[in-house]
Amino acid sequence: MPPKILSSAAARHLSSRCRLTIQDKPLCFQFGSRRNISHEEKPLPTADRPGPGPNEQQLPHVSEEAATMSKITGDEAPDLGKGTPVQEILKRDEKGQEKAPEVLKSSVQTNAPKGARSFSTNAGRELEEAIIPIPGQDVEGTGHKFGMPALPLHERLHLKHREDPVIHQVTQLLIKDGKKSRAQQNVARILNHLRTMRPPVINPERPLMPNAPPASHLPLNPITYLTLAIDSVAPLIKIKGYRGLAGGGQALQIPIPMAVKQRRRTALKWILDTAEKKPFKGSGKGGFAQRIAEELVAIVEGRSGVWEKRGSIHKLGVGARSNLIRLAARKR
Repeated sequence: MPPKILSSAAARHLSSRCRLTIQDKPLCFQFGSRRNISHEEKPLPTADRPGPGPNEQQLPHVSEEAATMSKITGDEAPDLGKGTPVQEILKRDEKGQEKAPEVLKSSVQTNAPKGARSFSTNAGRELEEAIIPIPGQDVEGTGHKFGMPALPLHERLHLKHREDPVIHQVTQLLIKDGKKSRAQQNVARILNHLRTMRPPVINPERPLMPNAPPASHLPLNPITYLTLAIDSVAPLIKIKGYRGLAGGGQALQIPIPMAVKQRRRTALKWILDTAEKKPFKGSGKGGFAQRIAEELVAIVEGRSGVWEKRGSIHKLGVGARSNLIRLAARKR
């Protein structure tokens, strides 16, 4: 005989199951879609009386209004292509006058003459180029604001030669791994050290270049300071060996004069070699530049070992100058 099922228990079970299924539904499915707008299409509201809208009754432009008034009064009309003066706009805007610059406030308060347009809202209009003559110089031709430079131009005005030749040569020698910007930074540090150091004490036994400025003036111009130190120790000659001049394949040493760039290059190599061997007592990235600057000061004061290198080459040149006769005879 099958078991008896109570109707009250079954109804309670079904009601609880239905309640659970409703709660398990997502929130978006529990509520039906509602539409607040009616489906009936209604015509748009129309005005009682026909006429322009609220944005269709605008005041005319200030320049257009001034042009209309000038036609009535018979005065000269303003140029509509130049824009609207800011002063005329500020006269109609009291709140804008409070926040306007002092220059505009003073111009608004004063009664400017008609047609004066010192400030304009039209930034795209073309300005007429005025020729402003320079005192003491005659401007030739038309369309030039300043006079044309005199020809031929100075060599320092060329883009590739705008730097001092000594600065350019030092920068080229300091380049490592193709990093020119780092070499330029080192040159700038060298010049800064020369500018901030104390004036050097010149040794009379180590004469510098003729017509050199006083020692107290050197830190004022670090480029002159650098050039003077390099040119003072730059050798005038170099020693080159020629084989076969002495007979039997023996080489003879011949002194050969050098150009200015060659002399400076040799002196810079000596200075850099000496600076690399010096110990650095400080810290930071500018250590090498500081050592080079200290070596340059030592050269001017006559304390550097570069003077001995220059003196030894000159002694060899004086001793080997007699070999020039054999070199001239061989070329004949």
